[in-house]
Amino acid sequence: MKKPYVAIVDDDSAFANYLRTFLSLRGYETRSYSRGDELLASVKQGDPPDIVLLDVMMPGMNGLETLRALKAAKPDMQAIMLSGREHASTIVEAVRLGAADYVVKPDDPEGLGEIALDAAIKSAIEKTRLVSEITELRRQLSDDQDRAFLFWGDSPDMKSIAQVIEQVSDSDVTVLIRGESGVGKELVARAIHTRSPRKDRPFVKVNCAALPSELLESELFGHEKGAFTGAATTRIGKFEQADTGTIFLDEIGEMKANLQAKLLHVLQDAQFTKLGSNKSVNVDVRIVAATNRDLEAMMLRGEFREDLYYRLKVIEVTVPPLRDRRGEITHLSGFFMDRYARRYNRQARQLSDELAQLFQTYDWPGNIRELENMIKRIVILQDETLVVREMSRTGRPQAAYAAAGVGAMRGPAVVTTEEPDDVADVEEDAALPEEPAAAAIGSRLADVAKSASIKAERALIEETLTQVHWNRRRAAEQLGVSYKTLLNKIKECGISRK
Repeated sequence: MKKPYVAIVDDDSAFANYLRTFLSLRGYETRSYSRGDELLASVKQGDPPDIVLLDVMMPGMNGLETLRALKAAKPDMQAIMLSGREHASTIVEAVRLGAADYVVKPDDPEGLGEIALDAAIKSAIEKTRLVSEITELRRQLSDDQDRAFLFWGDSPDMKSIAQVIEQVSDSDVTVLIRGESGVGKELVARAIHTRSPRKDRPFVKVNCAALPSELLESELFGHEKGAFTGAATTRIGKFEQADTGTIFLDEIGEMKANLQAKLLHVLQDAQFTKLGSNKSVNVDVRIVAATNRDLEAMMLRGEFREDLYYRLKVIEVTVPPLRDRRGEITHLSGFFMDRYARRYNRQARQLSDELAQLFQTYDWPGNIRELENMIKRIVILQDETLVVREMSRTGRPQAAYAAAGVGAMRGPAVVTTEEPDDVADVEEDAALPEEPAAAAIGSRLADVAKSASIKAERALIEETLTQVHWNRRRAAEQLGVSYKTLLNKIKECGISRK
């Protein structure tokens, strides 16, 4: 195992020799420098130490100046400041600049000074180890995302999207990603981030449909203590968390008009104010937005600001649905099979010919997310019978629903996370209407169409509610209708929670 390498920066050669002996006896590799610029030159040449012991008082570039330059060159470097005496202002400045610790030079061998120095070095070594582990995990995650991106599609449309991603990643332009629910819009956003100069900075996702507008504003921009009832502390918003990185605004079409205006201000001026504050906060954030809504129609209805639309749509990427990319289903299935077999320590299975054929004829209303969840179910259960039965029963729902006159409603993506509903239940004891009887000879065509439409709507709503564990707000999102409309439909169709 490689010994930790500690660099000593001190113009006092006698004390530097003492430190080298002290550290060598404890199993550290050491190297000493008399000036800060010597250490910085070594680091820039690609020979960084694990820990730096840095004297505060040195001629020329002093310890604090060296620390500032060192952190600029290598932000994760652990540096311990050494001084002959304690100065509160120096300690505060050292900590502000990122010093791992501040230790008074030990002058009592085997005494408290050496104990404090030894403890500080061990703590810094542990921090270095943790930073190294986190960096490796991030690299593995990035590699996994890259592999996912490679398997994500090789159709002409997907190759075109990959080319756009490579072209825009190194800039800060806003990107608007469009496509149905579950097609992989977040994957595109993450691909843009991981290929950009901001890849080592935060990637913060916000689902604009997940919170009411009054809570979404606090989520995005933060609030001061006492800004509203329940604001017991000051809160940092997602924009501040994403500073120097990327913020991904999913379901941007759900954002209300007042927040659209505030977001426009951030795009124009790179600043905003928290709730309950008059002070402007400056941020350096790249914005990537996504939607499955028709923003142009929303603009005509006055539901989405035209100026914000054009600010977001500097670059537009439209991800096609999985039913238009059937040639990728086999590759995607294999990718997800391998991923979840490793994750859940199960055996990777070969799909049966029956299921492979069903995959090619199914309309995939939930797109890639639905395919992923089906493969996950097969891997965990080590049995595809349930999936075959379910797909055989539902057949080709998208075409069936469109023929029944409910094409505006999207099929449900498979959702496994259960969330409590925040609105009172619809009457559970509503009487179930009788199934529409077979059309009698002489029936009016309009009546037959209406009966088929009601039956199809009811089947779709029931299936969606079951899959999202009766979280009606989420079901409304999946179906592409308002929450109130869904409640009315549940009551009209007489659907109850069994």
